[in-house]
Amino acid sequence: MTRRGVRLDGSRTRPSEDATTVRVRNGARLLTDGPYAETKEQMAGFDVIECADLDEAIEVAAKHPVAKFGMVEVRPFWTD
Repeated sequence: MTRRGVRLDGSRTRPSEDATTVRVRNGARLLTDGPYAETKEQMAGFDVIECADLDEAIEVAAKHPVAKFGMVEVRPFWTD
């Protein structure tokens, strides 16, 4: 992929058990430990953000427009 020039970016994410799912309903932030997605759920896109810690990442995810009607899964990358 890299040789062909088709790979733009990528990295390994931590396992789904390390995920935090963020939803906002009626102005309230709802957090779920672990993945929320079920087999019928589909990933519609992704954003890579750089935050100081999980709390900051949750704050950013809660402001994402999708959090108001869907869900945002926050999952860290593996670090070397």
